[in-house]
Amino acid sequence: MEEIEKIAATTGSATGQKPEPKPKPRRKRMTAKQKKEAEKRKRWIIVIGCIMVCLLLIAGGLVYVSRRLQRPDIVVLKREYPISGIDISSHNGIIDFRRVAADSITFVYIKASEGADFRDRHFNANCDSAAGAGLKVGAYHFFRKNGNGSLQAANFLDAVAGKMLDLPLVIDVEDWGNENAENETVVRNNLQEMITTLENRGCRVMIYTNKDGYRSYISDRFSHLDLWLCTFKHPGKVTGFNWTLLQYSHWGNVDGVTGEVDLNVFNGDSLQWEAWLRSR
Repeated sequence: MEEIEKIAATTGSATGQKPEPKPKPRRKRMTAKQKKEAEKRKRWIIVIGCIMVCLLLIAGGLVYVSRRLQRPDIVVLKREYPISGIDISSHNGIIDFRRVAADSITFVYIKASEGADFRDRHFNANCDSAAGAGLKVGAYHFFRKNGNGSLQAANFLDAVAGKMLDLPLVIDVEDWGNENAENETVVRNNLQEMITTLENRGCRVMIYTNKDGYRSYISDRFSHLDLWLCTFKHPGKVTGFNWTLLQYSHWGNVDGVTGEVDLNVFNGDSLQWEAWLRSR
């Protein structure tokens, strides 16, 4: 009898017939309480998702408003300040200076160097192209507050060697992107060393800084130098500073430059501009 049952059990495979599949286990039905809890979890997920979206929208709105507040819409009329310019570095990319000149721009300051050894990779090409477009050209050096002044002056002079520049050499003195010095005396001494080195080489020097930088490092020792002041105000509203150039925007739009660019004006008319150029 046992042998017969074994034969019967193997008959299906011997005849090529597939054995019947085992029935799948039935899913347990959710109770009313479980359904209620699942719906509750789903609602919470939707609520949390909506809250996250709202928070992102609010954050984006705050960023937009903050940027708009930091980017005042300053309109400087040509009849008020006829001499306008831009300042650039390699961060501005490739520039079509002929289009820049055609957009009522008179001068351009170009970054040449930084610290004791850094050189802007586009300086030479920018200088040649800007001069070829008929713009008045100047060069600036980003001052490292803890850096040796003589070494920074040497780097700047090497960077501009052989260039026919129309404007004074500028030392860019600012806290943004700069390491903190031990104290203000260290900064002033390094700056004095750099200025003296440049002047001993026959260079005319101008200082670029903002109001805080002027009060901290410039006013008590270097106020005799030409000042290029950065402050986001209409030039006519800037008082208390004897500025020669004013940078009033980081967010200008000039034909020939891709993206935003710094905007500047000269403190005077065309005749005063020509006189200032000759005094260089």
